[in-house]
Amino acid sequence: MMQQMMQMVRVMQTGLAESAAPGQPLFVASNGHTMELMSREITDKICAALPGAHWASHHEGGLDAWKVGDKMFACIGMANDGVSVKCADVETAQFLIEIGAATKARYFHRSWVRIPFDGKTRDELSDRIHTSYGIIRNSLPKKLQNTLGAWPVSS
Repeated sequence: MMQQMMQMVRVMQTGLAESAAPGQPLFVASNGHTMELMSREITDKICAALPGAHWASHHEGGLDAWKVGDKMFACIGMANDGVSVKCADVETAQFLIEIGAATKARYFHRSWVRIPFDGKTRDELSDRIHTSYGIIRNSLPKKLQNTLGAWPVSS
């Protein structure tokens, strides 16, 4: 009952209707376009595809992080309902929070935001993860950057 109510709220807020394929994070917009909503599995795929990215678990499994070099660019907490990412500056983070695209990332610097999986498309979250990765990667020593592979990857 609660899930149905939450789904109705999501459809009313976003104009998205859940697809018929059970278990798949796909939604069909009112204009007929199919969009893939974010999940932990999709987030891990996006992060793993980045040059030099590696997964690390901290705090006895309570905090999972994706790192480049020795620096974190994406973090997923125990709730598994969103990912925290780095923004270019505090102003960008505050802007994302103000427009409702993100929330404050608890326990992180103010230049980090938490992007909830609920209601976000793959493109939205992929963009934030790539931005965070680029910021962190560019802060690494040039010698280390040169060992990671080409970035940005041309499509």
